Amino acid sequence: MDARFNLFDNEVAARFAKRFAGAGLVVHQSSLSRSTQELVSLRASQINGCGHCIDMHTKEAAAAGETAVRLHLVAAWRESTVFTEAERAALALAEEGTRLADAHPGVSDETWAQVRKHYDDDQTAALVALVALINAANRLAVIVHQRGGSYEPGMFAAAFG
Repeated sequence: MDARFNLFDNEVAARFAKRFAGAGLVVHQSSLSRSTQELVSLRASQINGCGHCIDMHTKEAAAAGETAVRLHLVAAWRESTVFTEAERAALALAEEGTRLADAHPGVSDETWAQVRKHYDDDQTAALVALVALINAANRLAVIVHQRGGSYEPGMFAAAFG
């Protein structure tokens, strides 16, 4: 199935994408590790069924040195031994912040306490912003049927960097 709409060929959508990418740059340039950023983005994208974003964040993570084992286990991170306590806190925040419509009570106090235990104020701000941004990106791509498979590492940075 082809994409329904090219978000980069429309003036309004392109202006929005540029500003959206600028917000993402704030997170990317934060002290939150690149690995954590990609793992969180990948997990939210898996939950939301966004093939384009799964493709992007899997490839960007691998290009940044993430191992295949860890990438394969993100979907089952609770049942895995390859993630740190801090990464587990970030992945829990990503899940709870993504599943808001699934009758989930939001981010639990336990998850929030774990996030605050492992991340300073700037990293916490970046993590919260990242969860919001990746969920918005997932919705944009799913709505217009932007498919995964053709992304190459660095494409996003080249387009908006």
